[in-house]
Amino acid sequence: MSLHFIVFLQKTFFKMDRLYSISFKLINEVDGNFKRYLYPKISWGNRLIGIIGARGVGKTTMILQYIKEIHGLSKQALYVSADDVFFINNSIISLAEDFIKRGGKYLYLDEVHKYEGWAREIKNIYDYYAELTVVFTGSSAIEIEKGAVDLSRRVLLYSLNGLSLREYISLKTNQTLPVLTIDSLLQNHLEISFEILSKIRPLQYFDGYLKQGYYPFFYEDSENFFMRLRQVVGKVLETDLPAIEKIDFSATNTIRKILGIISESVPFKPNIIKLSQTVGVSKETFVKYLRLLEKATVISLLYSSVKGVSQLNKPEKVYLNNTNLMYGLIEGLPNKGNLRETFFLNQVRLAGSVEYPDVGDFLFDGKYTFEVGGKKKGSNQIKNVQDGFIVADDIETGVDNKIPLWLFGFLY
Repeated sequence: MSLHFIVFLQKTFFKMDRLYSISFKLINEVDGNFKRYLYPKISWGNRLIGIIGARGVGKTTMILQYIKEIHGLSKQALYVSADDVFFINNSIISLAEDFIKRGGKYLYLDEVHKYEGWAREIKNIYDYYAELTVVFTGSSAIEIEKGAVDLSRRVLLYSLNGLSLREYISLKTNQTLPVLTIDSLLQNHLEISFEILSKIRPLQYFDGYLKQGYYPFFYEDSENFFMRLRQVVGKVLETDLPAIEKIDFSATNTIRKILGIISESVPFKPNIIKLSQTVGVSKETFVKYLRLLEKATVISLLYSSVKGVSQLNKPEKVYLNNTNLMYGLIEGLPNKGNLRETFFLNQVRLAGSVEYPDVGDFLFDGKYTFEVGGKKKGSNQIKNVQDGFIVADDIETGVDNKIPLWLFGFLY
């Protein structure tokens, strides 16, 4: 064995020791008391698992919690972030090979979208090393099927939302609260409301959630929450989207302008031709950038329930993804009616499809029509609509087809 090869092996093992050291430190420090709604739903025994989601929603914490609970500080499990300096001169597949030589069995790769060519290398690991389980996280904007590499037939993919109102209240109170289905909520909302009210008063926490409850990092540093939130959005625009979509500075700058326009007006019905002219791009490019912002979970697009060619062209309404973004990106206080609609859409979308109806504010799964408003909201607008419901803010319990807004924050 040559001296050069011996030196190479020593350097490789030194680098691996450093990665183990960082991994053990992070695993040891993670708090395992509160776990996200997705944690028990993941089939952790699968050989290849992907967890995608917006920046700051808790993907890293969740996988570190799992490693700590199942593997402890065993060298069979390794956590590595794809933006580690290790990957300047090393590949993911070489890491996997060295890890296996050390007896490794469970590789956890965080933020894979920061590593160019990650999909092909993970596919190769899956195909060549059956003894290794890989769990990766990435931006919600990544496309598993994009390009020549198709991981969709191999990976079990999950999407992690930000905190629901239910999770936020559980985190604040240490109370175990029920997860509801839409059908049970609509059919038994009065009984369910009283059951929850016997434990906590949800309206006591509602405004706090709207302001800074969607992103778990509020728990670490609420004082600097909005500064960190704006940093998260900045990194999505300046780092994540360019890395994933291969867009240049000019495109990034245009997307930032579009987000600025949206932030000043949401929710609103977009005039695509006028807006595209305002930012200096074609109508098709403008719609493409809107969809990129939605994929990155910065905004939400609501399309018409009327099927046809027009639905392919433009959304009927544009929202910011969640109410925290409304407080963080909008100058002054957001409109309360807009907050209500944004909260409802954000919380309900995980449970099914939401569209823009002819009558009312939202159509869920093509069946239920919802009109969202304050406590005095009447049913005139949906009085002739079958399966129509009033979703009212500032009430603890409802009656008949009038349901408290806060209750829709218990769907996950």
